[in-house]
Amino acid sequence: MMMLMAIAYYMSTMGLALAAGMLAPAVFAFGLVAFGFLGMGPVTIAVDSYGPVTDNAQSVYELSLIEAVPNIQGEIKKDFNLNVDFDRAKHLLEANDGAGNTFKATAKPVLIGTAVVGATTMIFSIIMALTNGLTETENVAKLSLLYAPFFLGLITGGAMIYWFTGASTQAVTTGAYRAVEFIKANIKLEGVEKASVSDSKKVVAICTKYAQKGMLNIFIAVFFGTLAFAFVDPFYFVGYLISIAIFGLYQAIFMANAGAAWDNAKKIVEVEMKQKGTPLHDATVIGDTVGDPFKDTSSVALNPVIKFTTLFGLLAVELAVKLASDQGTTLTRVLALVFFVVSFLFVYRSFYGMRIKQGAE
Repeated sequence: MMMLMAIAYYMSTMGLALAAGMLAPAVFAFGLVAFGFLGMGPVTIAVDSYGPVTDNAQSVYELSLIEAVPNIQGEIKKDFNLNVDFDRAKHLLEANDGAGNTFKATAKPVLIGTAVVGATTMIFSIIMALTNGLTETENVAKLSLLYAPFFLGLITGGAMIYWFTGASTQAVTTGAYRAVEFIKANIKLEGVEKASVSDSKKVVAICTKYAQKGMLNIFIAVFFGTLAFAFVDPFYFVGYLISIAIFGLYQAIFMANAGAAWDNAKKIVEVEMKQKGTPLHDATVIGDTVGDPFKDTSSVALNPVIKFTTLFGLLAVELAVKLASDQGTTLTRVLALVFFVVSFLFVYRSFYGMRIKQGAE
């Protein structure tokens, strides 16, 4: 992605500004890169979908209990003329699941890349609006590390990214813990080959409940946080958006790759080392409980967070500037404080409200 943007910048220096009368032709070139990334959508979706397909194929095989069906091998031989080797089938499904993890880890950074490159052009549109087309030198000077609000915005954006990834992981962990707690207390696992449909629905309901609680806390915190930072100072907000894009890109790539590595470490132990059920396998299963929320929740969810913050922020900062010019900065500062308090309340709830408390449902 960086190479494509570098090439786009180089091409923009070859007379584009003079020919088209552009103030910043590099940003237009970056927009074309973003458009090209979006054009890869079908390929990216296909690659990303391969992982869930292979994962579900293994789950469907296990839940089908086909090995326990009487004379199933003979029936398959009679109907399809195939000699069935269930051990080899399980081996291939597990190996294919490992390939699916790699596919997912490859596709997710492309999706994040579209958000970041697109955010670059949106951020520049905000800068153009705040500086009146880069003609107001006083405001242009505020786009500097020497301007304290801009610098603080850079720090705040990074903090928001790390809070988001932690809160989304916390929601997954709590939901999974509650599901396991319910299963241990209410479902008999010994001597039972097939789970009850009603019990399965209760487990799904528990997971859905905590997924929705986590989603609500995070969305409201991001929504009101965006409003608060836009109303504090527009250049503080520009720094915040830049930081969200940069930190979000690298954090998403890290979590997608780390999550796939955790998951595939378990697959290597199961498929290649044949050590399923050993202490080594237990350790990799624990690692997979970290890898799954990394690659399937936090990393991929950074894509809509970056896009929403940038798009909604464009409207919020214009509203804040308009109110400040019409009503004065006192109103915008008071609104910023109110929005921040609401956002902080849901940030608090995303951690302490989702904590695992023994004996509490």
